[in-house]
Amino acid sequence: MISRTDIVVGANAERARSHNRQVVLRRIRGAGQIGRAEIARASGLSIQAVSNIIADLLRDGFILEQGRRVAGRGQPPVQYALHAQGGFALGVEIRPDAVFAAILDLCGATIASERAALSATDRGTVTRSVVALCDRALASSGIPKTRVLGAGVVMPGPFGSTGIRGNGSELLTWDDVAPDAWFAEALDLPTVVENDANAAAMAERITGVAQGLDSYAFLYFGAGLGLGSVQNGRLMAGAFGNAGEIGHIPVPGSGGTVPLESVVSRLSIQRALQAAGIETRSGEDLVRLYDNKNEALLIWLQDAIEPLSAAVTIIENLFDPQSVILGGAMPDPILDHLLGSVRLSERSVASREHRSHPRLLRGASGRMTATLGAAALVLNKAFTPRIAAQS
Repeated sequence: MISRTDIVVGANAERARSHNRQVVLRRIRGAGQIGRAEIARASGLSIQAVSNIIADLLRDGFILEQGRRVAGRGQPPVQYALHAQGGFALGVEIRPDAVFAAILDLCGATIASERAALSATDRGTVTRSVVALCDRALASSGIPKTRVLGAGVVMPGPFGSTGIRGNGSELLTWDDVAPDAWFAEALDLPTVVENDANAAAMAERITGVAQGLDSYAFLYFGAGLGLGSVQNGRLMAGAFGNAGEIGHIPVPGSGGTVPLESVVSRLSIQRALQAAGIETRSGEDLVRLYDNKNEALLIWLQDAIEPLSAAVTIIENLFDPQSVILGGAMPDPILDHLLGSVRLSERSVASREHRSHPRLLRGASGRMTATLGAAALVLNKAFTPRIAAQS
């Protein structure tokens, strides 16, 4: 089956020049290196239009000539590839107790990362901390701000005044101003704001296991449990930016129904271990407990199977993803255990023959997952055309 983003084409109208640049950049990125004629055939643009865009991208430093490829008679075509140092993306993650920043190059490689403790969560303190940390990351990497395409800022959801509380959702309130406009002014950069699950989902598309996938779901283990859903290469944000709060879906639990993240999340592991008199401060602590077959941890893993399996089935039937990816702030051995234990339902649209991708995948993990995802939001915007595919 051909996905819709595989047939995104260019539009020759002058008003669509920005879109056409994205089409060409996406083709170059996907191919690794490619010639003008191949881009034209794949995009529906004329050779002249592609040549003009290639000239602009070369001048702006986004791409490089990679020599010529011998292909039959005639002059071998010039090949073009992304110039990794041609542009950079800044990512910021705001947590209740710390701020993280990272810089990615145009190919998604991490150039710099910084962390700073957060003394308070009022908007002024958070803003000053974010600006200082970003300045430090740029200074340490030697990257001029003029080469930064934009900034992605992520923080726990949901955004705005909702019926959901806890796990950092009260970190900042933005009822009086749009957070993207606020941080765009503070950082003096084009800025996109997302929740941490959406950012982690987009990081997988740029540098992780979702490369080559256009529609997938990312179950993100943060403090709670979030969901980033990507459809046709674009995040599903919802009317108010709060799509994917799957951790608050009620599931059967001891004594009645409980929120999913109360039994499947990093905080739920910590609570289960605390009840057994065990304190954990890091992912390494959890790995040691897992390696030693700690009884309390194994009980938590067993209790998490049914609600997590139900969540995967819900996601598959709601969004019809190519794959469901598990990742985030959970150690790889525990993610692998969960992946191997999930019971994939036959009563799912994902249960079909001739699949080209596994139903479940393990994505990136570690404390910087959402931070890198914040920067990946900027890169994805540069590579993803916004005009719908044409039949």
